[in-house]
Formats: sequence, C-alpha cells, structure tokens
Amino acid sequence: MSLLITLALLLLALAGAPLFAVIAASAMWGFFQNDVDLQVMAVEIYRVAEMPVLIAIPLFTFAGYLLGESKAPQRLVRITDALLGWMPGGLAIVALAACALFTAFTGASGVTIVALGALLVPALAKAGYEEKFNLGLVTTSGSLGLLFAPSLPLILYGVIAQQMALDVPVGIDQLFVAGILPGLLMLFALSGYSAWQSRKLPKSGHEFDGKEAWAAIKDSAWEIPLPFVVLGGIYGGVFAVSEAAAITAFYVLIVTVLIRREISFTNLPGVMRDSMKLVGAILLILAVSLASTNYMIDAGVPEKIFGVIQEHISDKFTFLLLLTVFLLILGMMLDIFSAIVIMIPIILPIAMQYGIHPIHLGILFLANMQLGYFTPPVGMNLFIASFRFNKPVMTLYKATIPFFFILLACVLVITYWPGLSLMLLGEG
Repeated sequence: MSLLITLALLLLALAGAPLFAVIAASAMWGFFQNDVDLQVMAVEIYRVAEMPVLIAIPLFTFAGYLLGESKAPQRLVRITDALLGWMPGGLAIVALAACALFTAFTGASGVTIVALGALLVPALAKAGYEEKFNLGLVTTSGSLGLLFAPSLPLILYGVIAQQMALDVPVGIDQLFVAGILPGLLMLFALSGYSAWQSRKLPKSGHEFDGKEAWAAIKDSAWEIPLPFVVLGGIYGGVFAVSEAAAITAFYVLIVTVLIRREISFTNLPGVMRDSMKLVGAILLILAVSLASTNYMIDAGVPEKIFGVIQEHISDKFTFLLLLTVFLLILGMMLDIFSAIVIMIPIILPIAMQYGIHPIHLGILFLANMQLGYFTPPVGMNLFIASFRFNKPVMTLYKATIPFFFILLACVLVITYWPGLSLMLLGEG
C-alpha cells in the first residue's frame, strides 16, 4: 500500500500537481501510518508563522520588486559603467556587477534578466561583443548574486537549518558573511573571461570620466546608502535581519513612491501582489516541508540514508563529489526554493556526519543551485531570456556553455576548499 501511495504521489508531481500539495500529502500519509494525529500539520504551519526571522522574506522581496519596477536598474548600470567601464572588458564587467548586485536584492533572478537585459544586451552589441557572448553573459549573470546578502535563498537556508536544532549554530548573518568570498570568486572568474573576450575589440572600454562618475553617484544618491546601512547594521549588530528587512522595505517604498515618484499609488498594489505571489509560494512549501521534515526525522530517514551511503562511500572527498553531481541534477529539476526546503533537511544531517560544516554546506548548495538556473531542461533563466530576447532556447543553451564550465570550476573550488566560505567567520 505504501508503495502504491508513493508511486501515486510521484505521478501527481510529474503530472504538474502543486508541489506543496504533493509534499503535504506525503507528510500526512507518513503521520497516518505512524498513528500521529494529523493536526500536527496545522501545528507546523502555525510554527512557520511564529518564526520572527521569516518576516525578512516578504519584506526583502517587496523591496526587490519595488526596485525592479523603478528606474533603479538604469541608475545601477550607469554608476557601474562610470566606475568600471574604463577597464578591459569594462562593459561586460559592468553587466556582471550590475546583475550580481540587483539579484542580491531581488532574490529572483528572472527579475534581473527582465529589468537589466533590455539595457545590457543592446549596449554590449553596440560595443562590438558577439551576440552569443552577450546572451550567455546576461542569462548566466541573472543568478550571479545569490551568494550575496540579502539573498532570499541564503535566508531560507538559514531558517531551515535553525529549525533542525543542530549542534553547530547557523546564523543568517553568518551565511551573509560566508557567501562574500565564494560570490566574489564567481564574479572575478567571469570578469576575467569577459576581459579576455574583449581582446579583439577595437576599444575595450572608455576612458574614466570623473565628471560622469560624480554625476552617476549623485543620480544614485538615494540607492547608494542602502546596502551600507542594511548590511553594516546587520554585521555591526545594530539590528537583526528581520529589522534590516523592515528598514529596507520602508526606505525603498518611501524613495520610489514618495521621493522619486517612479511608482504611482495606482501601480503599487500590483507590485505588492506580484511580490507576494512569490512569497506565498515559498512560505506554503516551507510550511508543509517542515511537517514532512519532522516525520522524516522521527522515522530516522536521514540516518537510514546515511547508513546506506556509508556502506559505499567512506571518505569526505568522494561524498562531496557525488553531492555535487546530485545537486547539479537537482538544479535541473527543481527551482532553488523548492530544492532548499525539500532536500536540506535530508542532506544536512548526512553531510555533518562526514564532517562538513553546515554553513559551508549552505554555500556549496546554493552555488550548485545557481548553475541550475541556466542548465536544461528546467533552467528558469533560459526560458525567461528566450522570451525576453525572442531567441530559441537552444540558442541560449549554446551561449551559456562557456559560462557554465567557468562557474562549475568555481563550484568545485568552493566545495573542496571550505576555508573560502569559513575564513571570514574565523573558522577556516
């Protein structure tokens, strides 16, 4: 009977049933099999609502959507171009930096492609870069900021890890710090490739113009303080992550609606609705996944899986290699939020048995998932870019191949060098 139920749930998932419904049904069946009152599902959903740190997710998401609907993307491109455009491959590096910063605040990489793609792809083409390179660069860099604060996947990983009562504490502020160097590694690797690609261009960048740089800084005067205040406040212990999210949302709302007036009061409800669609999906999946996680822990599922794995894999090196392969495949199948809430409760206890630090696991997990955004068959960025630039998906597959292998090399460095993630925390 259990096998039939499992097969039925898998078929429902493949047929397109909502993910939260499949997860909830599997958890309810597990509790029913163990004579546990199904009211536990309601208790778990209520427990999610009581998590103080979870308020950061809707607030940061709302702020990101406000920025996306305003003219902040244009100002971001202008200031990065003024400060970095003079470098070899300057415009391509501008595209990478702008996308990374924008994705860090919006969390949803599709927003980055839609908001910045129309600016960057024509500009890169005008500068002489080949179309294949331009499309690959923008499609890839749409997920480049996921390791930088205040990335939503980082927050979500921290929330789930904190609910598992681990021996090693996992703070969201610690994850923010841990993502800095791995994120910069990816950014610098792609910047180096971009500079190399620009070697045949007649002019690799414009001369530095102090007047334009100062004008761009003044134009972005309301946006520049935001990351310093928010991240400085978190790292300095002035306020918690949830408080930082509230400050960010309030500040961006005031600037975009009242000061700059780039979002009208009539358009504001639409922005709220669109941002909360993403939040609602994340929180609903998270609620039922925590119930499913509790069932799996009570049933000893991670320990059983670890026992099976340990029979065949005895060393940490091999486990990390197989984990990388598994995560790359997982990234092709699931979006990053679903992958975090479903797989982390299973993978984290097993990884810790092999001596992997939970913060290091979070960074390598997200680095792998970042590749999934532009890996077929499900890679979300590929389809968004295909729609945005009116290009066949196969064209974008081919355009992202060199970027994929560069980032894959970075992922392997992040995976096998824990110190890169942990050294700023004093644990590397």
